[in-house]
Amino acid sequence: MEKIFNNTQVAFSLKSDTELDRAYFLFKMIANQPLVRIGTAVTNFALKANLPVEGLIRATVFDHFCGGVNEVDCLSVVDKMYTKGVSSVLDYSVEGKEEEDQFDAALEMTLKTIEFAKERQAIPFAVFKPTGFGRFELYEKLGEKQTLTAEEQAEWNRVVERFNLVCKDAHSKNVALLIDGEESWMQDAADDLVTEMMRKYNKEKAIVFNTLQMYRWDRLDYLKKLHEQAKNEGFYIGMKLVRGAYMEKEIVRANEKGYSSPICASKEDTDENYDAAVLYMIEHLETMSIFAGTHNESSTYTLMELMQQKGIKTNDERIWFGQLYGMSDNISYNLAANGYNVAKYLPFGPVKDVMPYLIRRAEENTSVAGQTSRELEMIKAERNRRKGK
Repeated sequence: MEKIFNNTQVAFSLKSDTELDRAYFLFKMIANQPLVRIGTAVTNFALKANLPVEGLIRATVFDHFCGGVNEVDCLSVVDKMYTKGVSSVLDYSVEGKEEEDQFDAALEMTLKTIEFAKERQAIPFAVFKPTGFGRFELYEKLGEKQTLTAEEQAEWNRVVERFNLVCKDAHSKNVALLIDGEESWMQDAADDLVTEMMRKYNKEKAIVFNTLQMYRWDRLDYLKKLHEQAKNEGFYIGMKLVRGAYMEKEIVRANEKGYSSPICASKEDTDENYDAAVLYMIEHLETMSIFAGTHNESSTYTLMELMQQKGIKTNDERIWFGQLYGMSDNISYNLAANGYNVAKYLPFGPVKDVMPYLIRRAEENTSVAGQTSRELEMIKAERNRRKGK
């Protein structure tokens, strides 16, 4: 298959020289691990102490990785990306909330993004995190099969109701809904709840999508079991496939608690696991829809080749490729230029509330071998190309 991801002219066609310089500066900083640690600590301190750093964050890291402070703010970015055929997934990236009113606010925001998606071709999916709708400890307790107190049961019923409201709304408006994956020790309860929603709302096609983090060695088996269940009960499966974002946390906890790590033994095992899940889903495409969330070029080519071999059209609505806004533009824009369905996760929210998300992105870029150097290499190549004009 022709290699398309080195075309930097297509990749950065929407970036002005200034934006390209900013991206270069940012990834240069992220490439420096101690700097990320110091920057993270200083930023956290400054925000907690209410020092006036929001403007600086907004002008640099925030505007590179986020669409805006609210959903309306994002629309100019959405429209701009769509001129190149790249769609958006509006992601309200406020993390780590614990209060009922905050969960209700996240519910309202998700319903609002579904309404946005219904009205705009450029926004084909809505998204939310399970812990956006309920307390982490509650999922954890249920996952461990502990008995809930009467109060906790009432609380859990409200979580279920939030899920149901959003999935029902997405179904009635025909908007696909991605539900993010989180830490393994809360994921079982989330999985059961999402499966319940698939059973209810995926009767004609995949509307509700769960997420499989393929750095977990047990996820392919989970997918196969779910497939059996879907066949028996007559529902479609929607899955977002990602490698995963909580690796260090997972390994530390497994060591502390003395259980075997849920994470694949090596990066190669993770890559193989990811590609095996893609293959399994492609082979059962009649009852499944894939959102391949990956910044890995090799996995992206693998899926493209499978589609080609099986005579699946590049724009088949059951197959989407996804990347995060501000990263891997060489994959997103070149895929779109070649007729594939592509959507960028476009995070938004108040600067202060989105910081945990941004910090995770910086840390992820630092810890994923080659990710930052690849971004830098592409940006450098494009800067040189422009200078050579």
